[in-house]
Amino acid sequence: MTTLPLPVVPTDTAVGTDGHRSVWPATTAERPHGDVLVGGVSLTGIAESHGTPVYVLDEAEVRERCRTYRSAFPDAGIHYAAKAFLCRALARWIEEEGLGLDVCSAGELELAVTTGFPADRILLHGNAKSPQDLALALRLGVGRIVIDTPAEIARIAAAVGTGGHQKVMVRVTPGISAGGHHKIRTGSDDQKFGLSLRDGHAQHAIARILDQPQLELTGLHCHLGSQITDVRPYLVAVRRLVGLMARVRDTHGIALPELDLGGGHGIAYRPGEPALDLTRLAARVRAELAESCAAAGLPVPRLIIEPGRAVAGPAGVAVYRVLAVKRTPGRTFVAVDGGMSDNPRPALYGVRYAPRLIGRHSPAEAERMTVVGRHCEAGDVLAEDVPLPADAHPGDLLAVPVAGAYHLAMASSYNLVGRPPVVAVLDGRARVLVRRETLEDLRVRDIGL
Repeated sequence: MTTLPLPVVPTDTAVGTDGHRSVWPATTAERPHGDVLVGGVSLTGIAESHGTPVYVLDEAEVRERCRTYRSAFPDAGIHYAAKAFLCRALARWIEEEGLGLDVCSAGELELAVTTGFPADRILLHGNAKSPQDLALALRLGVGRIVIDTPAEIARIAAAVGTGGHQKVMVRVTPGISAGGHHKIRTGSDDQKFGLSLRDGHAQHAIARILDQPQLELTGLHCHLGSQITDVRPYLVAVRRLVGLMARVRDTHGIALPELDLGGGHGIAYRPGEPALDLTRLAARVRAELAESCAAAGLPVPRLIIEPGRAVAGPAGVAVYRVLAVKRTPGRTFVAVDGGMSDNPRPALYGVRYAPRLIGRHSPAEAERMTVVGRHCEAGDVLAEDVPLPADAHPGDLLAVPVAGAYHLAMASSYNLVGRPPVVAVLDGRARVLVRRETLEDLRVRDIGL
């Protein structure tokens, strides 16, 4: 078999700023007839065997990205953000690579622990944790619960009981606006997450927690947003949170031992887009933390970070089959057999992707087209104004890279279209991790007759 470089990866962007091959997994290769391999497995073959739409997840890419984080932050606690995508196999990979996990619900927590993930390496997040979330977290013994609202303090303390003990953190809103879209900026004061540093709510919550003997405050937490490609917001966050730690020391005589900077590390979705430079982030954050703590007379706390998208996103490829091509005076629409039910992100945030034809080489010139889904919404657009061969036709296969995060995790069964399967690839072998949601699955939940 002959392998060729992917034509969608130009030479000047073959290596991204995060140290990985542009927008395709590092194991990607192309056969002369146009088929694309990921992990040594044919994407066309997966489409034929498992149907479309289908998600392909490269295990080697996930593991390599975990190792990159461990290398960049050797002394930090690294917790994979399960909200990006979670299944039993991925939880196992994350655990084997030495990472922790952060979860946002009883569902994510239960899946991870029943897979064998150690509960003491799990953080529970959430701006509105349900009684079920908290009860399960306490019963299983999660390592940390991140307090996001004052009401949680009394609820958790009461649930723990007078003889119990639970480690907690406080999510602080540091007043920093960062992220790729206003809907994914979570560090400013005008959104639902955290306790404000500016108006004193964070300090008040800390005092209340310290009055609860069954709660152990281990540190401060913040999360600035998502798709951040600039190091500077993280440095500002370090300075502001170390300042709060100094006030806690001065007021309560306690040096908090942990500082969680969250995640939000930006990745490239299309060739040439910027991505957060992880090596630079690690060096600058460590230096800023050491300098800020020295200036405040504080011991340096243990750093925690929470990458999600940056681990799983570039490891995934979505494969669709073209159902129709429609030419209008203004645009050419290429309709595929998926859409906003399996990837709502373009509709939510205006995310742009770089799909490509796979399975055949086309002699036709490239033409600007809009790839749309099959759902009854005008906003069901997967990729707008992208170059595809002018002879694109029904039956063709399109592959969309960087599909490993916030695709299946945010998927729905809109129009009663079942969610796609996830197929893992490694060393020329493929296996199903999550099966396709069938019409029977959708039907048996409806018990109202």
